[in-house]
Amino acid sequence: MAETVISLQNVSKCFKRYRHPVDRLKEILFPGKSRADEFWAVQNISIEIERGHTLGIVGRNGSGKSTLLQIIVGTLTPTTGTVKVQGRVSALLELGSGFNPEFTGRQNVFFNGQLLGLKPSEIEEKFEQIAGFADIGDFIDEPVKTYSSGMFIRLGFAVATSVDPDILVVDEALSVGDEAFQRKCFARIQDIQERGGTILFVSHAASTVVQLCDSAILMDRGEMLLYHAPKYVVSKYQKLIYAFPDKISSIREEIRQIPNLSIDSLLDDEKINEAESKSENKNGQNQGDNLISESTEYEEIYDPEMIPSNTIHYPNKGSEIIDPHIITLDGKRVNHLINRREYYYTYTVKFINSTSKVRFGMLIKTLSGFELGGASLHGYTKSVEYVEAQQKVIVKFKFKCLLNPGVYFLNAGVVGMAGDHLTYLSRCIDIAMFRVQHCSDSCGTGVVDFLIEPHLNIDNDTLNNWEKKESGVWS
Repeated sequence: MAETVISLQNVSKCFKRYRHPVDRLKEILFPGKSRADEFWAVQNISIEIERGHTLGIVGRNGSGKSTLLQIIVGTLTPTTGTVKVQGRVSALLELGSGFNPEFTGRQNVFFNGQLLGLKPSEIEEKFEQIAGFADIGDFIDEPVKTYSSGMFIRLGFAVATSVDPDILVVDEALSVGDEAFQRKCFARIQDIQERGGTILFVSHAASTVVQLCDSAILMDRGEMLLYHAPKYVVSKYQKLIYAFPDKISSIREEIRQIPNLSIDSLLDDEKINEAESKSENKNGQNQGDNLISESTEYEEIYDPEMIPSNTIHYPNKGSEIIDPHIITLDGKRVNHLINRREYYYTYTVKFINSTSKVRFGMLIKTLSGFELGGASLHGYTKSVEYVEAQQKVIVKFKFKCLLNPGVYFLNAGVVGMAGDHLTYLSRCIDIAMFRVQHCSDSCGTGVVDFLIEPHLNIDNDTLNNWEKKESGVWS
């Protein structure tokens, strides 16, 4: 059984808000009567996190995510409940946290390293590695008050991850910085995961949470509404944040009624989709089984029961997406595709209101929710300048299926003017799904088929030895 390194039992945090500064003094001098309004930022959180587990935390702004992390790392004390944390904790809670703006970058590295439990000699040994990862050049010897936000986060992340933490806590910090640095940060996070480190990761980037995390929790109004597989939690989070105001309470209650899963069951839940399982049983083939006999033949078919069970519909703001599906080039509806063939992904859009600057889009994702790629019809040649109310538009995206065997999901979206601003008129997440079947010419592995054609150059001695072995003559 895995070791529990973070345990929270009935943890709550209350902040007092005073209308006038003197009220705080009056409460101290005359105890027994509260003169403050109480704000419960975190309410009755109970969760256990095992060693080596990566937990994603999602929620709207003000939902209590950052407060919960500060309680875990010890910078805030809970009002009620108990917190137990085992191991060295390294946290990147906010931009420049723990940095003295008057110190140079070099001085802050040594200062923060000692706060994280390193000896000066250990920091000295790691300094070149830290400076190289941050890659801020000569600014390492300049006061950090002169740094840009990107430089702040580069140095902060380099220090936080250089101490080989048992527990790494990252609060939305990776949204700062260019793509190359973000990729380097994710590579460092994956290295910590491979070494058995525990990670708490807060982000508004849904695909990142799905890709990095083993499980996730949904926070809202200080409450943990759901603890489940990342893709499932993200789907409920998106449903909540895009709901109309009068629907939020009912959606919160709906989410609250969903049973939380144990860590042991999270992996299975991540891989099992009710509709997809039906399709698996019909084909008698295990999802992810790429070892297919050469005699197996596949055909493009349509299975009407292969329907996503967790589709998310954004509120319609003037249009409706109808009947998204895939067809072959000759118009046959299919959802069992064959690798390396071409298809159309198509849907119809009915415009309830007249609008302008209309654009259409699509996206393909893996079963875990990772965004593989898509397209957006935009620009002067592929957007529609004006559409009348009640008009229908049929959208088609032609694509070559360069995906290896597996199950994939589709999004659809329409953007246009609503009032005086450009917004989603309609958007659907996981609105359709399809299976990719094997192509006998493919030797690809992983997710994407790069049309790799291996070639062998065998010297004569090796070839002669092979021939002898095949003929039964072996020297």
